Amino acid sequence: MTTITSPAARDTAAATPLASTAALDRPVARRSLALLRLATGFIFLWAFLDKTFGLGFSTPAERAWVNGGTPSQGFLGSEAVTGPLQPFFAGIASPATDVLFMLGMLGIGLAVMLGIGLRISAVAGTVIMVLMYLAEWPFTAGAASTNPAVDYHIIYALALIVVATTAAGDTWGFGAAWRRLPIVRTQHWLF
Repeated sequence: MTTITSPAARDTAAATPLASTAALDRPVARRSLALLRLATGFIFLWAFLDKTFGLGFSTPAERAWVNGGTPSQGFLGSEAVTGPLQPFFAGIASPATDVLFMLGMLGIGLAVMLGIGLRISAVAGTVIMVLMYLAEWPFTAGAASTNPAVDYHIIYALALIVVATTAAGDTWGFGAAWRRLPIVRTQHWLF
């Protein structure tokens, strides 16, 4: 038997959560995913704020971006970047990577905290996290990482993927309203 779906039903289906299972329909699961989303988004937003204003946590005031600091160049040229990819990472360090990195931290942080654009945020954040993971090359003994397979970069990337694939932006966020926007309904990569 063939089922005919009206355009309105297709639009409604496109605006429904990306994942729907009995476990994800539980309020405690939705709130847990929302908390994971907010915490993960704040990690990226905090990185932007600390590097921009030199709040003294990982970036001292004298190395703040607003004071002429170079966030990505500082990292890419540091002793933290090791391994066989070190020449590549040193070679891409530039004012352009500073701007791209900082825009990435701000955009990912805000989007994830607001619960909008989670797919694109997950992709961009995962790329940044994997690049940082490879830059620190945790595969040799004595590396800064205590686990060569799974460190915080990988966990942050996985958290971004989880919140994007479970529509975690619908709880305590603007995810459902975002997906109802005409441009988002036609451009699903903007979910």
